[in-house]
Amino acid sequence: MVEVVTIEAVARERAGKGAARATRREGLVPAVIYGAKQAPRLAALDPRTVMRELHKAGWRSRLYDVVVGETTERALLREVQFHPVTDRPEHVDFQRLAAGQEIRVGVEVVFLNELASPGLKAGGVLNVVRHEVEVYCTPETVPEKFVIDLTGLNIGDSIHWTALKAPESVRPVITDRDFTIATIAAPTKMAEVAATAEGGAAAPAAAGKAAAPAAGKAAAPAAKPAAKK
Repeated sequence: MVEVVTIEAVARERAGKGAARATRREGLVPAVIYGAKQAPRLAALDPRTVMRELHKAGWRSRLYDVVVGETTERALLREVQFHPVTDRPEHVDFQRLAAGQEIRVGVEVVFLNELASPGLKAGGVLNVVRHEVEVYCTPETVPEKFVIDLTGLNIGDSIHWTALKAPESVRPVITDRDFTIATIAAPTKMAEVAATAEGGAAAPAAAGKAAAPAAGKAAAPAAKPAAKK
């Protein structure tokens, strides 16, 4: 079961740009909780709380109990808007959740045992195609994370959706293929550097051969300067 974090919020009475600016002047971040066929609830948050959650991995699939006065709302953190200059959070959107309601969430992918992968030990590179996977599930079955064990994987191996072993109640948004999560790629950059070095060494040698006179022939004498008229 995914982690549930409790956030303390303050109720806001008015909506609109003017009310939001007033909230920011008070040092708080305007927020709204919407969804589940209920009226939106206006709130305000401490910006330090918002940034603390965003700095944690997997916040897109984390469940929140947002406490506004006497009411607690179970929600997902959907969007945070930032000031273009200061990068301070300016507005937060939460999606209210209802028990049994199917939701769409992005679940973090975590890779383990890199040292146990022969391909990575041989110089291969872990090419992560998806750092998170979007799935449909209910609030009660949101996965905390997907874990991939890299033990035994060689260069050229791929990890697909079916390797995640998700519960039956969790289904991917992409359904038309067993999509790729990551691959163990060959160390192409190393090969390119080696090829460049070989090419650089061969070029001067070829130039030297072109400049040398043919065997058994003397070098052509230098041309004499033209006589002045």
